[in-house]
Amino acid sequence: MRYSKHIFICTNERAPDHPRGSCKNCGSEGLRAQFKQALKERRLHGTMRANSAGCLDACEYGAAMVVYPDNVWYGGVTLGDIDEIIESHLIGGQPVQRLRIPNKRYTPESELPAELQTELPLEAEQLPNNNQP
Repeated sequence: MRYSKHIFICTNERAPDHPRGSCKNCGSEGLRAQFKQALKERRLHGTMRANSAGCLDACEYGAAMVVYPDNVWYGGVTLGDIDEIIESHLIGGQPVQRLRIPNKRYTPESELPAELQTELPLEAEQLPNNNQP
């Protein structure tokens, strides 16, 4: 297998007033660039790859990303989270629980901390919108 991990970072852009927001407006292009740099600095760029992605349909949780083949979805990711994701998840195999999207569409309930397991939103109206000012 060419890469052991693929990190897909949504860089989709919508109008600033779009009700769902967009990950690009949350700084996702900078996230991708910093992920690539951090992987290169750790000499992981030959086995792990950070890619731009179109809409991942997790706009309300932007900046959103998914790590494959682990199928771990993260939301609200900032530049300050990159080292933790790399060290804990990509290298250590332990997803960063506080960044996992707390929604059954993206994260199995059994994989979330107990305090979030009964609070998972199911309907679009219940989703937070991290793109709001």
